[in-house]
Amino acid sequence: MEGAQILSTEDLSIIAGSILVGTLSRILILKEDYRQYPSYPNGYLIHMITGFVAAALGAVALPALLSKNFVAVTFLTLALQQFRDVRKMEKESLSDLEHTEYTYRGAAYIDGIAKTFESRNYIAFITSFLSSITMMVLPYAIWIKLIGGFLVGFAVLFLLKNFTKGKSIGDIAQVERGTIEVKDSNLYVNGIFISNILGTENAEKLFQEEGMAVIITPNENHYRINLDNFGQRQAALFEATRALGNKRYAFTRKDYEKGRVVITMIPIKRDLDALIEAVKKCPLLESAKKSHAVMKTNLKGD
Repeated sequence: MEGAQILSTEDLSIIAGSILVGTLSRILILKEDYRQYPSYPNGYLIHMITGFVAAALGAVALPALLSKNFVAVTFLTLALQQFRDVRKMEKESLSDLEHTEYTYRGAAYIDGIAKTFESRNYIAFITSFLSSITMMVLPYAIWIKLIGGFLVGFAVLFLLKNFTKGKSIGDIAQVERGTIEVKDSNLYVNGIFISNILGTENAEKLFQEEGMAVIITPNENHYRINLDNFGQRQAALFEATRALGNKRYAFTRKDYEKGRVVITMIPIKRDLDALIEAVKKCPLLESAKKSHAVMKTNLKGD
């Protein structure tokens, strides 16, 4: 760079390449899964644009420093505000939709989703920034710089994606079919009392003929801390009803003795395998996570 005002063709190529890498990284981790969120195409567009802005901020950071344009670097502080606004936007949007869903997502699940979308913009920013640094320091022709920047960018994306990847219920528990029983207007699943509101013959018949249930059994006793959390159980119930629809009734209950959790409902689409898969893939909420090893160490230390 020879001046603070005019960028060379090489500098522009590096900035454009870095922005492309960062934007592509955001697109690659922005996927519509079985939860059908974000919605297509408007949700996609919103997050691709914010990912582009995050990538642009990362791409221009180093050229701005090298050109001694320190005022431009202060715009990086806007990145933090922008990313926080993304989280705020997601929380407000999902909270406003709570009363329109089959069951509530719950505040814990909404907070987790909002944090995830905020962190993915950081991934775009970091990927673009490190790609830019790589392209600037490589003492080769511009096309080699671009290739090197792309390789480093996607390597960083791979590392960050795995670092931020959370676990799901299927990683800590077994999810199996539950047996529904109705006795004197009381609903049971595998002998676990669920509800006593089935006071009409129609309700009893509906649950006996169309009801479905799954039992979540923790692989180890300390995983009960995660599964017993109300926010976690509500998130699992939400994913079940979102995947299959809900004709009427949806319950989640826990077995205090064995630590099992029950999800039962009358779905619109009767597909037991899909119900089991939806519950298995429900993410473990960060607010419900506890590190057993760390807690054990700290308790011993005390």
